[in-house]
Amino acid sequence: MFRLDGKIALVTGGGSGIGRAVAQTYARQGAALWIGDVDQDAGKAVADGINQAGDKARFVDLDVTNAESVERAFGEITTSAGRLDVLVNNAGVSHIGTVLEVEEADWDRVMAVNAKGVYLCSRAAVARMKAQHPPGGVIVNMASIASLIAVPERFLYSATKGAVIQMTRCLALDQVKDNIRCNCICPARVHTPFVDDYLKKNYPGREQEMFDQLAAYQPIGRMGEPEEVAALAVYLASDEAAFVTGAAYPIDGGVTAQ
Repeated sequence: MFRLDGKIALVTGGGSGIGRAVAQTYARQGAALWIGDVDQDAGKAVADGINQAGDKARFVDLDVTNAESVERAFGEITTSAGRLDVLVNNAGVSHIGTVLEVEEADWDRVMAVNAKGVYLCSRAAVARMKAQHPPGGVIVNMASIASLIAVPERFLYSATKGAVIQMTRCLALDQVKDNIRCNCICPARVHTPFVDDYLKKNYPGREQEMFDQLAAYQPIGRMGEPEEVAALAVYLASDEAAFVTGAAYPIDGGVTAQ
């Protein structure tokens, strides 16, 4: 069950964190991976690691905020591989602050990556998934529990991730006739390098104390691991999820149950 043999998959933001875990897990399940990232060194390192493990991966330079970059990357993938079966819209950036702490430049930057990036990549994917033979494919979007509930000091981030949920639902309904499914994942806090860097920058000398506080936010008593999110992403891309579309899946250690 949950094999992805023969599927061509692109993971945006695949050079680190959750994206890297999704790419590695997809590859172990048999998919041929394309790692899309603006960080060429990180993206190539993930692809190299997957290939060294005996699975298949290639890197593609991808800036999800730039329409030309998106079209170029998707064109390269479909020209080389012949089709695209799975898109994981994972690339994203965070922002911490209330409305009074959001500068216009922050708004433009975070919206460009988290919302515009999903739009541009989904548009490129749907056009190709509709045209290929047989038509169809899967889109998995990375949203957040901040899409579902209000999280303190996440005004801008929540706005972008709320947009991701609604794009997911609209894509699912609009493209169901094209045999394209679309779902999204809504993680709570996940232990990635972003968390460690944030604590080191903002709480020097108190990293462990603040880490424990962040972990305790989840009723289960810890943060999620990238591999746990990746496992859900595998299910949503697999044939076992053929009846699932337009859904938003919390993976949050009980946060939204409170």
